[in-house]
Amino acid sequence: MIYLLATRICAWLALLCRSTAAKNAEILILRHEVAVLRRQVPVPKPNWPDRALLAALARLLSHALRSHLIVTPPTLLAWQQRLVKKKRTQPRSPGRPSISEEVRELIILLGTERGR
Repeated sequence: MIYLLATRICAWLALLCRSTAAKNAEILILRHEVAVLRRQVPVPKPNWPDRALLAALARLLSHALRSHLIVTPPTLLAWQQRLVKKKRTQPRSPGRPSISEEVRELIILLGTERGR
């Protein structure tokens, strides 16, 4: 954990020392990589932490930029509906176990004998 924290701090310090042109070039490279990856994977399947982070960061972008992301308002709505559906549904009760054919015939026989 300490190693991860130290590497992140060093990366942020290195980022502060870089020029704006280098940062813009990196952003353009990353955008192009994302475009290439989108062509290869038709439907991305992010997990819950990815979804939460993308949703939070998407709110910081302008509407024009937000429309090009994986996380659009309809996607967020679908994720929320799936989460609510998953939490609100209860498993079906198994019900009464089935009776064997022999027991069924015995019940019918006993019922007809009592009725006489």
